[in-house]
Parts: sequence; structure tokens; C-alpha cells
Amino acid sequence: MNQDIKQILLTEEQIQSKVRELAQQLSEEYAGKDPVFVGVLKGVVMFFSDVVRNVQIPCQLDFMWISSYGSGTTSGSMNVKKDVSADLKGRHVVILEDIYDTGNSLNFTYHHLLSKEPASLKICTLLDKPERRNPAVTLKPDYVGYVIPNEFVVGYGLDYNEHYRNLPYIGVLKPEVYQ
Repeated sequence: MNQDIKQILLTEEQIQSKVRELAQQLSEEYAGKDPVFVGVLKGVVMFFSDVVRNVQIPCQLDFMWISSYGSGTTSGSMNVKKDVSADLKGRHVVILEDIYDTGNSLNFTYHHLLSKEPASLKICTLLDKPERRNPAVTLKPDYVGYVIPNEFVVGYGLDYNEHYRNLPYIGVLKPEVYQ
């Protein structure tokens, strides 16, 4: 797998340092609020696990799985394959996301969860790639780990064709691998 990586964008140490920082911010902001952290499967698994292990307050964990039907890397219509099981009405909810890319799936997830009438709904993303953002998506994440360039990144949960998720770092995939 390592031979398919053009460069390491974020080391394991950089990621873990940022995870601890984000978990500290969440712990401070949500102290006494018993938040629900919602992860959108599958890419978020590593980030989600590391954040919630570092959060120092009582919280609830839940997951969603959405799929998009479209061609190539362009998201088409969205479908909820697994919804949250918690009742979110009146609760403080934080969406944990691995990467905020085009914004299409996060926008769908945000509005889907908003319809469940939470007391508050915020977004925490490890990676933000604003150059790829769909101009129609106006959401702004509340917590951002790193703003990254418009590169095809894998590792730490991020994949290409369901591979590379288990890399401990985030790397730029060589173009010849995915073209």
C-alpha cells in the first residue's frame, strides 16, 4: 500500500495531536450537555473512535450510513441505509466527519438530522477540502482539524475502492492508481 502513496500529507502524530485538540474543545463546549456524537459510516470510523476516546464528558454514540448514487466522484441522489437509533429531539448533536469535500453528503446528513429537532447541531470534521466544495452547499463546519489541498487522499479511514483505510497516516494517492 505504501508504494501507492505519492506523499504523506499528515503523519499519525499530527492526526493524533489534532484529535486530542478537537476532543478537548468538544469536552469544554459540551460539558453538562450529554451530547450525541453521530458518525457517518464508513470513512469516519478511525476519527470517530479516536475523538470519543479522548472526550472527557458523558456522551452518547450513534451512526448513520448514507449512500449516494451518481457517476464517478459526483454525488447523485442520497439514500439513508442506516439511520441513527437515538431520539435526537431536544439533544445536542455533533456530526463527526472524516472529510468535508464537495459537501453534498454532509449537507444531506445535516438536514436529515436537523429534521429530528435537536437542541443544537454542529459539525466537526478532521479534514476540510474547500476547493472541491459544491457552490450550492453553504454549510460551515464548527470544528476543523486541517484544511487540505485538492488532492486525492487516503488513509486513517479514507479509501479508494474500499482500500487504504487502515493506513495510520493520511497520504496523497498516486494518480496512476486511480486513473
